[in-house]
Amino acid sequence: MTDFTSLPFPAERSVVAPDGSDVRVLPGLQGGGMAHFQLGAGQVSGAVTHRSVEEIWFIVSGTGEMWRKQGGREEVTLLQPGLSLTIPLGTHFQFRAGPTEALAAVAITMPPWPGEGEAIPVSGPWLASTS
Repeated sequence: MTDFTSLPFPAERSVVAPDGSDVRVLPGLQGGGMAHFQLGAGQVSGAVTHRSVEEIWFIVSGTGEMWRKQGGREEVTLLQPGLSLTIPLGTHFQFRAGPTEALAAVAITMPPWPGEGEAIPVSGPWLASTS
């Protein structure tokens, strides 16, 4: 059995994601992990796909856009607080923040993030400003 956990929101980022966004790692369990992602105003993430994880995102602040490509389907979604979206396994995706404020999202990763090598760089529609 896994112990239950409580964690205050981290004051500083825990890591930088492979796409370049700031990540604050939040509690997780055997079936999934949770994290807070933030991309600064006007910044563009790198485009990636995942080897083994799927994600569900909930936008908590800021605005921006998310590009997703899955097989023959491709779309850009406007990001704003209250929107939730999925990134199924194998989906190529990239996101960017609006020009005036940071974009922040809470995401659930299933299974939990396995570490180095999970994200694979792909070609996206925008030039990344993060590294």
